[in-house]
Amino acid sequence: MLIGTYSSALVAVSLCVAILASYTALDLVGRIATAQGRAIYLWMSGGALALGIGVWSMHFIGMLAFELPIQLGYDLGLTAASLLIAVLSSGFALWLVSQPLLPWPQLAGGAVIMGAGIGSMHYTGMAALEMQPGIVYDPVLFVASLAIAGGASGAALWIAFRLRRNRPNVRLARAGASVLMGLAIVGMHYTGMAAAKFPEGSVCGGALDGLTGDGLDYLVLVTTLAVLGMTLLTSVLDARLESRTAALANSLTLANQELTQLALHDNLTGLPNRILLADRIGQAISQIDAVGGCLAVMFIDLDGFKPVNDAFGHHMGDQLLRAVASRLRTSLHGQDTLARIGGDEFVLLVSLEAAAYAKGIAARQVHLIGQTFEVAGHSLHISASIGIALYPGNGIDQNELLMNADAAMYHAKSIGKNGYSFFESSMNTNARKRLQLLQELRLAVAERQLRLFYQPKFDARSGKPVGAEALLRWEHPRMGLLAPAAFIDLAETTGLIIDIGHWVLDEACRQMREWVEMGFHDWRVAVNLSALQFGHAALVRSVAVTLARHGLAAANLTLEITESTAMSDADASMTVLQQLSDMGVDLSIDDFGTGYSSLMYLKRLPANELKIDRGFVRDLEQDGDDAAIVSAIVALGQALGLRIVAEGVETSNQQAFLTRLGCDSLQGYLLGHPLPAERFMHDIQAARHTKSVSPA
Repeated sequence: MLIGTYSSALVAVSLCVAILASYTALDLVGRIATAQGRAIYLWMSGGALALGIGVWSMHFIGMLAFELPIQLGYDLGLTAASLLIAVLSSGFALWLVSQPLLPWPQLAGGAVIMGAGIGSMHYTGMAALEMQPGIVYDPVLFVASLAIAGGASGAALWIAFRLRRNRPNVRLARAGASVLMGLAIVGMHYTGMAAAKFPEGSVCGGALDGLTGDGLDYLVLVTTLAVLGMTLLTSVLDARLESRTAALANSLTLANQELTQLALHDNLTGLPNRILLADRIGQAISQIDAVGGCLAVMFIDLDGFKPVNDAFGHHMGDQLLRAVASRLRTSLHGQDTLARIGGDEFVLLVSLEAAAYAKGIAARQVHLIGQTFEVAGHSLHISASIGIALYPGNGIDQNELLMNADAAMYHAKSIGKNGYSFFESSMNTNARKRLQLLQELRLAVAERQLRLFYQPKFDARSGKPVGAEALLRWEHPRMGLLAPAAFIDLAETTGLIIDIGHWVLDEACRQMREWVEMGFHDWRVAVNLSALQFGHAALVRSVAVTLARHGLAAANLTLEITESTAMSDADASMTVLQQLSDMGVDLSIDDFGTGYSSLMYLKRLPANELKIDRGFVRDLEQDGDDAAIVSAIVALGQALGLRIVAEGVETSNQQAFLTRLGCDSLQGYLLGHPLPAERFMHDIQAARHTKSVSPA
């Protein structure tokens, strides 16, 4: 037998080619797994060609590494056939591992087919030598080589299938697997080569007109490396492009999710907004129409939120709204929806088995909001007014249900707040009237329909005028002259009272300046402050700016606040009142005796005046208790060093009684009605003229 030898360099090269081909195969399987449409078939066809060339090249370089003491060559046709077998086997392998599943029977069958293909490629390549006499094969090694081919094919298919998806460190895993696969492929080839025996005197027919010559191994190697390298580079670049495309798509998905979140949810609290609420109500109505049941739409408006917002700023108000939303969320059930639809307005959508359950749910919401909120170190107290509309019964769609729940909420506010009210059809009429009046009131501020009337105050003993109280009136173009009782609650609820209060203060100071210029230097004009206005953060600065604008001394201005307003937050009131007092503004506690006061706080308030409520004055002559209360108030005021003013004086007996008690000044219809500034001054001048010409 002829003794063959191997070029160790080419053997090493064949191993490297086998490993590179294996890695390219694993990478191509990953590309095919993520491709879609026609791209799958393009990657599979190109991959089969590149992988087939790689596997065949390893075999051919291994053949070139083998040397016999005779000239060797390779038949072109059979060599080409071995290459075709390699390409077809590679294509089959790529197709098999690209399937969704690879059960063990299918894997075993594939291993047999692919092993037979690799064996056929090898032994067809050996046949390309065209040895005469023919090559003799050792049966044991021949079978062993085929077994190695089948086993290596099965292992390669299983590894490729397992590593086809992109996972963390998948490239490192593919690199390790490609080394094992390369060793298996090389092992099969050189086992097959070891099985071949060449008898003495053998002649290679392929050397006559086949592939021969030095440099053929390098040509095959360079061509193969170029094909595998280009294929692998294309695969890597495409993978990166796909990864970036996937990242971009993921970013777009996240952006769309964020836009959807912003479009359908309130940015401050994260609750559903009006758009999403409308959709949820529509779905709930459809479900009730289909399977029965009922739902309640509860319109929740916070009482007392605006004073908190004005006193502490919007940042504190935002934190309070988040706290309200968080607390209300705790009472939600699976199908409930809590939404914020603007400002301090929330809506709760509740599916009910029976309408009677709505009462208990609404009461629970009122109780939850009525508990103290601890926000940024402050204990804040607010309440809720809730309007309830039921379906079926109070509307046919989400617009009507929300409108009717809103009307019921305003009714709850009108009857005292901090409670709930079920919708009744009469409320719509009231709500429409209220809405129209609100729109007209906004116009009244802009179109200067508001007027100030002045009611004179007189010294109780001398009867001389000592000033006036500014009283607001609305010259409504349709309803005539309206007193504050007709619109002041609406102004308070909507916050319009702040703008109205600024106008009243400015107009009263302007008028007082005119009277000062007329010689009434010691007069004071009294202006009432609403609770909302008193709690406004800019009150002190607004008073200072107004006085400066009109050049009016602070001593000519009296600000009246009710006893209940002053005592609602005594510590905060103390701060504001002290700032006003330091400025020199006169301060009066209005409606004294009607609220609940702490004498400890009262004596600390920097007030100058107590004003006895007209309710006590009215029944002085008939009710001994009222007379006793008035006497006590006068005595208390004198003990604290305060001036005492009695309002609502309508009879001479009341005037005489209050004067005897020691009241400092009086006002009421007996002494003078509220009048516009021109008529007010006309009456004052007329009274002075009458006194000056009357006989002694």
